[in-house]
Amino acid sequence: MITVHHLENSRSQRVLWLLEELEIPYEIRHYKRDRKTNLAPPELKSVHPVGKSPVITDGDVTVAETGAIIEYVLERHGKGRLVPPAGTPERLRYTYWLHAAEGSIMPLLVMKLIFTQTTRKPVPFFIRPITKAVANEVGKAYIDPSLKAMLDYAESELSRSEWFAGDEFSAADVQMSFPVEGAAVRADLSEDYPRMQAFLDRIHARPAWKKALERGGPYDLLS
Repeated sequence: MITVHHLENSRSQRVLWLLEELEIPYEIRHYKRDRKTNLAPPELKSVHPVGKSPVITDGDVTVAETGAIIEYVLERHGKGRLVPPAGTPERLRYTYWLHAAEGSIMPLLVMKLIFTQTTRKPVPFFIRPITKAVANEVGKAYIDPSLKAMLDYAESELSRSEWFAGDEFSAADVQMSFPVEGAAVRADLSEDYPRMQAFLDRIHARPAWKKALERGGPYDLLS
């Protein structure tokens, strides 16, 4: 049976949701973040050397990284579900968003968070203007326009179809849920990205999403 090593309020919530969508039995081992650093506890290093979540164990197999976990679960247990047929335009879209979520969008959201926090943390008064100026310049020159381009593209894709890979819900939507939620934390999606807001409303209404929340525990990314 699959065991999900589940870190509270993290990307591993998507893994629980995927397993619920597929109705695959699984167990959860819960981990809490360090209350000072907000990092994963050292116990996770006994599961995988990097010591981060998400990570699953399936018998003697250990798999880390959300995208790798999704591909493993679908290949091993999916029975062809939640993946568009090979060679179709939907499959190409599926593959793109499965990788763009963590490869392009999440790094930008994390950088934006880090640079925003940098301007708010206490620093000696004589270097405060310098750190703020550097953070603002990096944001304006690279992070903000790059993030806007990705979010604009995601919004345009959802104008083509209800889901990221086409008319059918797929694992690409599971993967994209976290960056879209992250974007919602930074801005009011309903104003600039109404289709992404509608996407969030749809996934939050799914029974499997609700079951994953019940089993996973508190998930306050959007609070």
